Amino acid sequence: MTIAAMAFTIRVAVPDDFTAVGEVTVRAYLSGGHLHEGSTYVQTLADASRRAEGAELWVAADDADGRVLGTVTFAAPGTPFHEIAEAGEADVRMLAVDPAAQGQGIGEALMVRCLERARALGLTGVALSTQPSMRAAHRVYERLGFVRVPERDWQPMPGIDLLAYRRDLTEPEPAA
Repeated sequence: MTIAAMAFTIRVAVPDDFTAVGEVTVRAYLSGGHLHEGSTYVQTLADASRRAEGAELWVAADDADGRVLGTVTFAAPGTPFHEIAEAGEADVRMLAVDPAAQGQGIGEALMVRCLERARALGLTGVALSTQPSMRAAHRVYERLGFVRVPERDWQPMPGIDLLAYRRDLTEPEPAA
């Protein structure tokens, strides 16, 4: 069986997208086993309007029907969602792709948009935190030239371990 590739556009989220962004984010984290139903982080993931107020909220929208297929939060320096990034770096947060749309290059396209945005702002790097269980995302990050920076690993709360990755924007693009 062949699955047709989805056509999608990466764009800034608009208020009409916020409910779908929250639902896609929560669904992706829950279905991947990266979060449990009772977690207080579900509320944070669902609150797309808050992310849009404090950072740049990007979506991948289906070209056929406008449906939100994926999302990512890009936090420039000095914004409320700037978390582990250091001076001159952006933070990427809450990358999520609807489980029904995974494997179509959506997550990678969203990450490429974040790298492009960081370059446009003249930043020297992009940092992010990820759960150890998010192996598919790790492969995307590594393909895009991100490397582990264990010295930035951290725990937002006891029992929640996050791994840190960074992409140096002063280095050439990785070979495809």
